[in-house]
Amino acid sequence: MTAPLASLRVSLIQGDTRWHDAAANREYYGDRARALRGSTDLIVLPETFTSGFTNDTLANAEGMDGASLQWLRALAAEVGCVITGSMVMRVGERCVNRLVWMRPDGSCEVYDKRHLFRMAREHERYAAGEARLVVELKGWRICPLICYDLRFPVWIRNRYSSTVAERFDYDLLLFVANWPSPRRHAWQTLLRARAIENLSYCIGVNRVGTDGNGLHYAGDSAVLDFLGQPMVELGASELVVTATLDPAALNAHRERFPAWMDADAFELV
Repeated sequence: MTAPLASLRVSLIQGDTRWHDAAANREYYGDRARALRGSTDLIVLPETFTSGFTNDTLANAEGMDGASLQWLRALAAEVGCVITGSMVMRVGERCVNRLVWMRPDGSCEVYDKRHLFRMAREHERYAAGEARLVVELKGWRICPLICYDLRFPVWIRNRYSSTVAERFDYDLLLFVANWPSPRRHAWQTLLRARAIENLSYCIGVNRVGTDGNGLHYAGDSAVLDFLGQPMVELGASELVVTATLDPAALNAHRERFPAWMDADAFELV
């Protein structure tokens, strides 16, 4: 199996996103990101970090040439690491909940949220994504997803390929979220399940505070190892934490416990 090249430093910014105020959020998250300059490889922001989780898409959507993407590009270059999180984005006539993976060289990749939270009518306001994204950083393969995606293990399944390259789809599973506190038990439980079943590190970054719809968020951001055991667990406060992921420990577990060899074969259509 191909090993990641080095340890990976990942910083979680668990913030209290300002409601429908992109400029204030850029200042708020930017200040916290700049404090990490030179000390991390990847900064993770919550879902819809420029607006909060909103169905008011017309007022809050930006284009790929908008102020927030330009800001994110400049911030990644200034801090010298990858920064990721999702924003309400306008793509042609559609609006999407789009995660942007912004590199310090100014290049980026995107993932549009696949599973739309119908209980909040997200499916009536947003278009669903069609493809999963896997990106590479320092030899690590990383699969970033968004909030409600966490409940769908078939979409998330990590498979091992021995045909083209002997490797897993990914080494780190990453979720950005606006996950309200009444469902915090599901958030905590599913993060652990996804780490265990996929033989992967798993990170979830949620927001805190109360949004403009009156929904409260308990945070509970976490870094979990491949056994689902917490390396970092955050409470309900505004916090910035950095964790270092060990590739040797991950590879040793995969060799010691090769459950992937007994996984059911399937295809997504």
